[in-house]
Amino acid sequence: MKKISIIIFLAAVITTLISASLVLNNSDDIITNIGNAIKSGNATNVSKYFNSTLDMSTPNNDGSFSKTQAELILKDFFKKNPPTSFAINHKGSSTDGSLYAIGTYVSGTSSFRTYFLLKKVNNNYLIHKFEFELQ
Repeated sequence: MKKISIIIFLAAVITTLISASLVLNNSDDIITNIGNAIKSGNATNVSKYFNSTLDMSTPNNDGSFSKTQAELILKDFFKKNPPTSFAINHKGSSTDGSLYAIGTYVSGTSSFRTYFLLKKVNNNYLIHKFEFELQ
């Protein structure tokens, strides 16, 4: 009986570790995909991860916008500031399950601190906050 309890306990631990690993890998994939879309200046691909409304800040716009409005603002930002490079400097998660990433977006001689916050909505991580701040 003790052996069966130990086996059940170990199976539960292994299942939990595998599940946690899949969630972490999935979140890394999402952040990588968003980073790649930013790096290529592709507002349409970034906007696939937008929530229906989000807080957005660029040098020319700041506020709460619909997904469609935010995509247009991002397209305009990329047009005025075409990417030279983009790198994610830090990423993490908070206790409520949110994910975030902080990066550096370079366009010509300008550099922008970039931040995005993702929250889970219907089992999908979506961007709720997106910022480009001139450094």
